[in-house]
Amino acid sequence: MEPMEVVRISYGSIALFWSILHNVFLLYYVEIFVSVYKIDKTSFWIGEAVFLVWNSLNDPLFGWISDHGSLENNIHVGSIEIVRKRIRALMKFSPVFVLGFLSFWFSWLQPSLQFVICLCIYDAFLTLIDLNHSALLADLALSEEERTKLNSYSSFFSAIGSTSVFISYYFWDKEFIITFQTFCVCLAIFSFVGFVLSTSTLKHYFEKTSRSSVLTSTNERHEVATRHNSSSLALKRYVKQLLGHKNFWWFTAMNLIQVFHCHFNSNFFPLFLDKLLGHTLSPKSAAFLLGLSFVTPHINNLYFLTLCRRFGAYIVIRWLFYVKLALSLVMLMLGPDYTTLLCIFIASNRVFTEGTCKLLNLVISDLVDEDYVIHHRKQSISALVFGTSALLSKPGQTLAPLLGTWLLAKQTGYSIFYSDEVSGTHSSDLFLDEKNFHDRTGNDVKYGCFQVLVYVPIVCAILQIIFWSRFKLHGRRLKVVTSQRIGAEIGGAV
Repeated sequence: MEPMEVVRISYGSIALFWSILHNVFLLYYVEIFVSVYKIDKTSFWIGEAVFLVWNSLNDPLFGWISDHGSLENNIHVGSIEIVRKRIRALMKFSPVFVLGFLSFWFSWLQPSLQFVICLCIYDAFLTLIDLNHSALLADLALSEEERTKLNSYSSFFSAIGSTSVFISYYFWDKEFIITFQTFCVCLAIFSFVGFVLSTSTLKHYFEKTSRSSVLTSTNERHEVATRHNSSSLALKRYVKQLLGHKNFWWFTAMNLIQVFHCHFNSNFFPLFLDKLLGHTLSPKSAAFLLGLSFVTPHINNLYFLTLCRRFGAYIVIRWLFYVKLALSLVMLMLGPDYTTLLCIFIASNRVFTEGTCKLLNLVISDLVDEDYVIHHRKQSISALVFGTSALLSKPGQTLAPLLGTWLLAKQTGYSIFYSDEVSGTHSSDLFLDEKNFHDRTGNDVKYGCFQVLVYVPIVCAILQIIFWSRFKLHGRRLKVVTSQRIGAEIGGAV
């Protein structure tokens, strides 16, 4: 096997080992605290509010720490040392990420405290893994062709990792949680071993690499013979530069909605299956549909990436927004009584939404190049750009369960929480309704869930189409930026 092929496989396999855990987390972390640990609504909202702040701040913080150190050391863009640094970070933080995942599934503290602590610890190390893995995409490759190849490997392995969702549905039983806990421990052990093997392989390859180069479409670049005397990038200067980066802001506005919609689908997918299709789907069929909705986006992404190489990521993403809007409008007109079509819609809504998410790293990598070119940098600040993008879009991850639970309560008339201690008092009738929400199967709950299921993607798609039409880093502009970035890499200066 060619050395570069080994690098691509190792890079892609990292996505397998974090996605196999993260998909289970997305599906069940709300459910286990609400249905098993019986967290009250006040504690849930406070916990999500704390998580919102931490989830947003840790991305640029960790990105700044990562890239600021490189800038201070005057490491030139494309230096193999930047790649090695990111690999060392992946090796260091992946074991703690695995432990953070395990902390959710065992009750070891009062629910409200455990909820906040688990979310913050898990997200901190997930961010460190995701940031360094995503930044490697911009650091390992400059050409769109090579970046789509690396992304294809990540999609392939992420598809394999999504099979954990198929299996998890068979183990999930809130009345006998020990089977699910055992399943999560097995997943954690498998992922830990996988992280060690994949990162060790990457480390071994780049320790043997003596030339200061990384992957391009020809797998080779010229080494820059001289280093530049660049001062460290001041935070105020970076913020000022960022304020003038219009493409970055339009992308972030679109991505905020995308993150919200992706996590909304993940958090409430089992609930929609239960309330809209529970009377017609067997547990095996529900498990299959659930798993299919997680695996298919990664498989589809292999095709989407082929389209990206042909038409560009901008056009492919735009058409995915149109498809999401069209499907939602058709389902709205048909109503919730067409079971087969509803199954297709629930799955396809998640497929096309997640499919868009998988392409966004390509766009952020292009934004890294544009930032590098327009500000005449000595080296790219890929982790910082990825981290700042996450700072402004990650609130969608917290807003998804908060707005989702609020919308469901408004549309159905019942809270999904088993208790609601907003003021320490409540009427007995209200408490009874809220406590029995999960057992209700009437038309009021069914139609309420259907309205939330359909209207959310309609609103998201319309806003995203508007924002995305203002994004200009595509076509001729993108070709100019890419050629200047590659030229600077070869020549040593913009």
